[in-house]
Amino acid sequence: MSDAIQLLDVVALTADIPDYGLHRGQVGTVVDILADGQAFEVEFCDRQGRTYESVGLRPDQLMALHFEPASPPTKPAAEPALPVRSSAR
Repeated sequence: MSDAIQLLDVVALTADIPDYGLHRGQVGTVVDILADGQAFEVEFCDRQGRTYESVGLRPDQLMALHFEPASPPTKPAAEPALPVRSSAR
């Protein structure tokens, strides 16, 4: 899995952007790659899918979100079952 931000990636802000009323952790979608990947146009939408802000941001202001494990989870080795002792005497 690459950490490089790509077109249509879902991203979160890593810092507040007060000039646009955006806060750290808000989630948006990359809708354009600008300046050969030195900036990204990110669209922020409400729960009804209406865009309330679209702004150009630097890569250090964004964190790509991942919805799948980085690699298939490994199953831990099965531990042998312990014998059960009766407490009745």
